[in-house]
Amino acid sequence: MLDLFADETPWQEPLAAGATILRRQAVAQANELLSAINQVAMISPFRQMVTPGGYTMSVAMTNCGPLGWSTDLHGYCYSKVDPLTGSPWPPMPDIFRTLAQTAAAQAGFAGFSPDACLINRYLPGAKLSLHQDKDEATLSEPIVSVSLGLPAIFQFGGLKRNDPLQRVLLEHGDVVVWGGESRLFYHGIQPLKPGHHPLVGPMRYNLTFRHAGNKE
Repeated sequence: MLDLFADETPWQEPLAAGATILRRQAVAQANELLSAINQVAMISPFRQMVTPGGYTMSVAMTNCGPLGWSTDLHGYCYSKVDPLTGSPWPPMPDIFRTLAQTAAAQAGFAGFSPDACLINRYLPGAKLSLHQDKDEATLSEPIVSVSLGLPAIFQFGGLKRNDPLQRVLLEHGDVVVWGGESRLFYHGIQPLKPGHHPLVGPMRYNLTFRHAGNKE
């Protein structure tokens, strides 16, 4: 899909009240973003976390920024220290922060200040079940989600798990921003289909930016 869309100007698609897809927003920065992901992973390696229910997630994860999200048999939480390495999470690369702030502003959320970036790595078959992003200390800030690599089907529902779902194809460089009325909408990723992307190979990365700590 990279060859088809690399030269197109980014455009916006409404998804729901408070939710917008910024198509191809991150294509021009993809090489730098992927390099930054590799640098983060050298400090805090990807790992498949275990949920409180004892389920091993199919998606591999790591974090960067002052706070990082993790889960284990005891629950979900944000912490300043990577539980795998015992060291602080890697700093958030400047290119990450700038992309997140720019995308949020374009979607109507000026002044977004992310302090956490969860990096998900999907291999074929990996998925993310329907869930709400509700572990943050404040819910007044949006979520900014960046797709890199293989395309995936993004599911976006409502405030209840059984609300009707929109199923939207997200491709390399697409950015989804949601907040306001849709901040707590259920969402997920269907199992990734096999393929090969020219830059990323047989996988997909997702960067999810949040403001997780208390606002000053």
